[in-house]
Amino acid sequence: MPSGPSVQDREPVPARNPRDDAACTRDGAGPAAPVLALVALGANLPSSAGPPEATLRAALGALGTDNVACGPIRPSRLWRSPSWPPGGPDYVNAAAAFETLLSPDRLLGRLHALEAAFGRRREGRWTARSLDLDLLAWGDAIRPDPATAKAWRDLPPARQGREAPDGLVLPHPRLQDRAFVLLPLAEIAPSWRHPALGLTVSALLSALPAEALRDVRPLGPV
Repeated sequence: MPSGPSVQDREPVPARNPRDDAACTRDGAGPAAPVLALVALGANLPSSAGPPEATLRAALGALGTDNVACGPIRPSRLWRSPSWPPGGPDYVNAAAAFETLLSPDRLLGRLHALEAAFGRRREGRWTARSLDLDLLAWGDAIRPDPATAKAWRDLPPARQGREAPDGLVLPHPRLQDRAFVLLPLAEIAPSWRHPALGLTVSALLSALPAEALRDVRPLGPV
């Protein structure tokens, strides 16, 4: 693995408890059995909950309500990463893994509602924000179809800041490119395998160049 923060040095992530299916109910379009969802969290502006660290802690707590997660949520540590484009406040990042009975679209809607509750305003691509919740993966789903997902995954960097898909793309098309996503994710789901690339989170992280990892640093537990 390239030099940089090592998931081997991380603080222990709380052990997962047995799933409590009574904690949520299936919606009409949801799966028949709980599906693993992976979510990335980020913030670089204060919210009603306080500074970004407090916002992410509050957002993780909110994911356990309103029929979003079935049973316990596995959070990563908090991490710090530079703003992109450069010049803004640093981001605080984390990841969460949980099982859900919500469909991907319904889950994304809940995540957007949670962003709004913490003051998120959608004012453009890659702008500063009080809370960003990205649905990284929903089981092994590839949405909307393999060809479209690949096209967004292969989008040149020069176009990534200007173009965005009209609907949900799964897995998240930038998942494999971002150290601030893969470092937290490797703490909680290192063996999850990208359904299109066939690589685990650990392998995707190891493939990143050292310079991609250099400025992403752990802050501490949630």
